[in-house]
Amino acid sequence: MLLNAAAGGAAQMTDRIAARFLAAGCAAEIVTLQRGQDPAEAARAAAVRAPIVVAAGGDGTASGVAAGLLGTTAALGVLPLGTLNHFAKDLRLPLDLDGAVATIAAGRVGHVDVGSVNERVFINNSSIGIYPSIVEVREQLRLQGHRKWPAMALAMFRVLRRHRGIYVRIDADGRRVERRTPFVFVGNNEYEIDGIRLGGRARLDGGRLYAYLAPRLRSREMPMLLARSLVGRGRQSGAFEILSSAELLVAVPNHRHVRVSLDGEITRMTSPLHYRLRPGALAVILPPG
Repeated sequence: MLLNAAAGGAAQMTDRIAARFLAAGCAAEIVTLQRGQDPAEAARAAAVRAPIVVAAGGDGTASGVAAGLLGTTAALGVLPLGTLNHFAKDLRLPLDLDGAVATIAAGRVGHVDVGSVNERVFINNSSIGIYPSIVEVREQLRLQGHRKWPAMALAMFRVLRRHRGIYVRIDADGRRVERRTPFVFVGNNEYEIDGIRLGGRARLDGGRLYAYLAPRLRSREMPMLLARSLVGRGRQSGAFEILSSAELLVAVPNHRHVRVSLDGEITRMTSPLHYRLRPGALAVILPPG
């Protein structure tokens, strides 16, 4: 188990987690990931000696560990200790400690798709445009002493007020579209954009990337689009344009270097961005049934 010490007081849970695995009939070797340590490198090293490598943390930890396990014989287990745990929810994994440990101990292995952009792996989604800008401002505010969620709210207010959108050119399945949009959101499989399951996925093995744009929307109108989506009227609004393909080429002609979000982590990449889906590439521990 690769434990992100920064995830929700996880460092204090080490003995408790180890005891739960022993009770479930497994001996867990727990390795605490230090700040700045590459989870993918740690996962590759662990895969040499263990059939299951568990990511204990949030989506960022799960994504990093998954990247390290691709091409190995080890399966990914997920102990969801993060704030949102999107990947665990979409796999229908238990979110409580006992249920998650029991699922991992049962060892039911399946395979799910992963996405990549310029050879960087993501398990949930990747985006350019407004979200990476908000995260960068949020982190600046946190360095100034603001707490996480107030910093996020303030960052959203500042960015939405002045963001002018990005001009993109997207090639998918022989079709080219050119748009100005507040964002391009690329999902590993299809995301719900309406109702109570907003932001979730029905499956992770559909073999398609889904790109979401909002070319008729100005950035400051995004809170209203979110409200419409929450009440099940996102598609009816006509704001979304959706492209689906196993491979996408996203160019930002006016910018050579682009801020890109990968499962919530922000990095800079060179345009164009080459998105690919890798069907069934990740072995993962699934819940019963």
